[in-house]
Amino acid sequence: MKKLLLTGFEPFLQFKINPTMKIAAELNGQSIGDYEIHSEILPVDFRIAGQKLLSYIEKYKPDTVISLGLAGGRYKITPERIAININDGESDNSGNKLEDERIIDEGEDGYFTTLPIRNMINSLQSSGLPAEISNSAGTYLCNHIMYQALHYAKKQDADMKAGFIHIPASHELAVVHGKIPSMSHEDLLKGIRICIEVLSENDRS
Repeated sequence: MKKLLLTGFEPFLQFKINPTMKIAAELNGQSIGDYEIHSEILPVDFRIAGQKLLSYIEKYKPDTVISLGLAGGRYKITPERIAININDGESDNSGNKLEDERIIDEGEDGYFTTLPIRNMINSLQSSGLPAEISNSAGTYLCNHIMYQALHYAKKQDADMKAGFIHIPASHELAVVHGKIPSMSHEDLLKGIRICIEVLSENDRS
């Protein structure tokens, strides 16, 4: 079978629960379509998250990397179209606050996802789940990780696909937070499974 590295993030900022952790844990070791899933959780730290991701890529040598991130406030599942070469935003969990810093000095200004995101959106919507393509992964850790994976693929392994999917808050997080839209864990999990199934089908076509 092919290998899929699936990553989530630990809680961060005002989000005391990160639903990507639970999704990654539940899918770890499962087979979906042609993919065997290997899950890892990344730290919300500009200085080490990218290196952690690259170490997992070296460990598993995946055919595809899908990273998941929480977009508190969004109300749809949103695969990202592009990652840009900028670190910027609020302080991370280690207190690093970066501004206008390039992720990789010699890297391209941006990299487009190599996941079949349009097909993913079509399948998610056909399954009754709200979804749309996002044209901005921001400049925080989610964008950082997406950029790192795509830069690696460009420079080291042109056959490796990579991309990022943002998800809304789970109901569990929304209850704790109090002021954000949410989807059920079951629907979020179903949505990511659908995305992986679409990836597998796209590989065969």
